[in-house]
Amino acid sequence: MGQPITVVEKPTSRPGVVRFETNRVLTGMEHLRYVAGQPVVGNRPPDELARRIFARGGVDAIHVYGNVITVDLAKGGTTAGIAELIRDLYIYYVPGVEPPSFEEEPDDAPAEEPAPSG
Repeated sequence: MGQPITVVEKPTSRPGVVRFETNRVLTGMEHLRYVAGQPVVGNRPPDELARRIFARGGVDAIHVYGNVITVDLAKGGTTAGIAELIRDLYIYYVPGVEPPSFEEEPDDAPAEEPAPSG
């Protein structure tokens, strides 16, 4: 469930810096910069994306502005897998994961008491 993001990887004139352009705006007009080794604070989509990219490894810094994600690769780092992380940012249920069902109440849910008659 969810919709994949279209991602185009583009080189820059600086070695070790790669730009990813998407069909979704992630930040509006706000510039966001994330640095490896510093905690990523927040629960917005660009915050979660930064956490996922850093967890992948091989990245020193990430800058997000609008629909552009600029990645500063660590020495020897590659872009392998980064485009897929961006593409799947809004995919919530992947194959093998059972989506929640809200048809039945959980066993530990309190039973409704009957209304007083009167």
